[in-house]
Amino acid sequence: MQLHTSEQLKYSVLDLASVSEGRKPSDSFKDSLKLAQAVEQMGYERYWLAEHHNMESVASSATAVLIAHIAGGTSTIRVGSGGIMLPNHSPLIVAEQFGTLESLFPGRIDLGLGRAPGTDQITARAIRGENIHAANNFPSDVRALQTLFSSENKNAQVRAIPGEGLDIPIWILGSSPDSARLAAGLGLPYAFASHFAPTHFADSIQYYRQHFKPSQYLDRPYVMACVNVIAADQDAEAYRLSTSLLQLFLGMVSGKRRLLQPPVDHMDSLWDIQQEYAVNQMLRFSFVGGPQKLTKMLQEFISKYELDEIMATAPIYNQEARRHSYRILAESIKQINEVII
Repeated sequence: MQLHTSEQLKYSVLDLASVSEGRKPSDSFKDSLKLAQAVEQMGYERYWLAEHHNMESVASSATAVLIAHIAGGTSTIRVGSGGIMLPNHSPLIVAEQFGTLESLFPGRIDLGLGRAPGTDQITARAIRGENIHAANNFPSDVRALQTLFSSENKNAQVRAIPGEGLDIPIWILGSSPDSARLAAGLGLPYAFASHFAPTHFADSIQYYRQHFKPSQYLDRPYVMACVNVIAADQDAEAYRLSTSLLQLFLGMVSGKRRLLQPPVDHMDSLWDIQQEYAVNQMLRFSFVGGPQKLTKMLQEFISKYELDEIMATAPIYNQEARRHSYRILAESIKQINEVII
């Protein structure tokens, strides 16, 4: 598929199938499908699920299975991985899985690829075994996937069936200049994980644009930024909803991970100054507010970095509030696009 850029900013969803306090993964899967069906009607471009392991609050470990669940319950929105952590799998298995998905849901499957393990090092060893250093093979594994998907591979001894000859867009995901270098060199779209690792965002997308090589997949650079968006009808309510996100990242910083917690009125009693600073650094690209504030902040961000697409994640405890947040975001992006035109 040739991915073309346009003046219209696209907007999409990243879902980790978060498990909320008092609920189970099965509830999260139902919530994800309801959200996907809702955002499909709101004009969202794609719905991606992220591979994580050994995290009590994240249920998207079997990513390809969840993609099938979401794609089967929707009809037009693109569904994919944000991403598959390629060093955890052989390229052949990924090609077969996504070839199967594309065969089931033609023209709707994306394959976003990441280098990180999506977990802690002990769990990474349990996943990868003797291949614990497989991340070093990431560039060659991406190329191997491209070969397996190509029609030219039909005479090879190892073939991906299904998968071979299918049009499955590959994206490079990352949070560092290394991923930007690979995406630019292969002429692939680039999605940056600025929702939790903002440090190298500006440098990485600048490098990607400057060194991009046009390919059969993409004629010019295409940058997607993943960000946290928590929206509500009023600024104060949006901030309150965002405390679930703050508590989630506090768990990462403190080493005391928990299920997604209900919102609180204030965070003061939950963290110290150092923890607050660390969390806010990780969440620098988070947009929290009512419709007017949200539109202003996003417009400045999009204009500054000349983005092609925004992918929003919204760890909100109440599911109706979560869907409403995405509804407000969609309206904000539509207003921004009207200004662009």
